[in-house]
Amino acid sequence: MPPAKKTVVHMLYTGDFVLNRINSVLKPFELTSQQYNVLRILRGQKGEPVTLSTIQERMINKNSNTTRLIDKLVRKKYVYREIDKENRRKLKIYLTKEGRSVLNEIDPLVDEVEGKTTRNLSESELITLNALLEKIRH
Repeated sequence: MPPAKKTVVHMLYTGDFVLNRINSVLKPFELTSQQYNVLRILRGQKGEPVTLSTIQERMINKNSNTTRLIDKLVRKKYVYREIDKENRRKLKIYLTKEGRSVLNEIDPLVDEVEGKTTRNLSESELITLNALLEKIRH
């Protein structure tokens, strides 16, 4: 197998491996990795609202149906939305206290999975791997 093909196969396999580990942590909370990603994006706003288009831009999985994800998170009371008073076609989306609380509960579990997933790599190997992965995307 040519090195480029082997690298891509390894990246796909590893991505799926990591995603399955994270999904196993999220499952008891009835969250998908995409919903978790939205919650983390909103938390990063530090209380400021964000639009659907901004969330879509920042999503890891760009194929996610952001509107549907937000609808589900609203039903779970993890986010709320309101119409922008200056532009009624825009929605402002906020993280709720419940959303922040569930993130605080999940974060140490995800941190543990990330630590276990990367435990066989040294810090310098992690730095190199991150640089190489970023280089592939750019």
